[in-house]
Amino acid sequence: MRLYLTALKPTHSVTDGFLPAAEALGCHVTILTDQPERHPGAVGCDVRDPRAVIDAIEQLGRPDAIFSNSDHLQAETALAAAYFGLPGKDWRACLAAKNKFLMRRRLAEAGVERVSSVRLAPGDPVPDDLPYPLVVKPREGVASEDVLLVERDLAAAVAAVRKRRPGEALVVEEYLEGPLRTLETLGDAEGVRVLGGFRTTLGPLPHFVEERLDWAPPDGAREHVLGALAALGVGFGACHTEYIVTPAGPRIVEVNYRVIGDHCDFLLADVLGVPVFEWILRVHLGETVPEVPDTSRYGSAVSLVADRSGTITAAPGMEEVVSHGVRLWHRPLRAVGDVVEQTHTNRDYLGVIRAVGPDRARVDAAIEGFRAAQPWTVG
Repeated sequence: MRLYLTALKPTHSVTDGFLPAAEALGCHVTILTDQPERHPGAVGCDVRDPRAVIDAIEQLGRPDAIFSNSDHLQAETALAAAYFGLPGKDWRACLAAKNKFLMRRRLAEAGVERVSSVRLAPGDPVPDDLPYPLVVKPREGVASEDVLLVERDLAAAVAAVRKRRPGEALVVEEYLEGPLRTLETLGDAEGVRVLGGFRTTLGPLPHFVEERLDWAPPDGAREHVLGALAALGVGFGACHTEYIVTPAGPRIVEVNYRVIGDHCDFLLADVLGVPVFEWILRVHLGETVPEVPDTSRYGSAVSLVADRSGTITAAPGMEEVVSHGVRLWHRPLRAVGDVVEQTHTNRDYLGVIRAVGPDRARVDAAIEGFRAAQPWTVG
């Protein structure tokens, strides 16, 4: 079986997740990327252009599947899969999920939910009649970059983001208050399966840095979220949806039409005890999703966040520890000697700890014990 995988920069999800999964399935993998020097054996291609992707595949050989885990390449990859008549996502759903203003418009038109949202193209005047508090964010942003809570002076906040992102459209929307949760789904030709969900802990406002995710089975918002995904046309393949349980009911924050990231994809596989990366690829090869097992395991992923700019002077290495029924992994994302420039985004992560065990108490104890014994130090 021949699998084409479109990618931008290398990610752990691809190198440690999807590539080993493809090998286990017996797939011959060809990586198409605009950064071939960063992917061993990859083929150079303008992967942001579906015409270039289709042309490259025609030259290289008939595909059995075309797949991407990149936030930025879902629509292009879906169009290429459709051209070759392969299982894939609806490109319109990929576009609506990625574009936060289109997402809000589609959900309102479908009568699923209404969240006040204004799109600001480059050069558009900033409205002065919107009720605070507000959130300003890039229309197609990722990793919490330039997402800000604004309680006064929206014009100044928009100007600051525009300075860092010239030429990009922004979205200004009402601030949604309440617990932040996720729903993880995987769809095939027969429908959508719920894999599970997480409860998200954020760092201090006005920024929205995700510091911890804890396994939390889907709550009463499950049907609302599934209805929102259906309204967007999102179903086939993996999807990571974030929502807030507000006093008025659940409200979607964003729909990331790929598997959850920041090592929580590995945590999802650990908690469920199933090969999640293989399951996702099998769907794109035309197979159906197996029955999702019930689990009594508990899991957490803690992102170790730099609280200042400086130079890393001490850091633990990659480790895997088993103790008192808990399996813990630490994955460094930076190294001693690296210079950290604090950005108040997910780019400030130094490392990630994930742990799985029989209950939260033991998982928490293992995480805190590791952090105390092997701290990161930024001087």
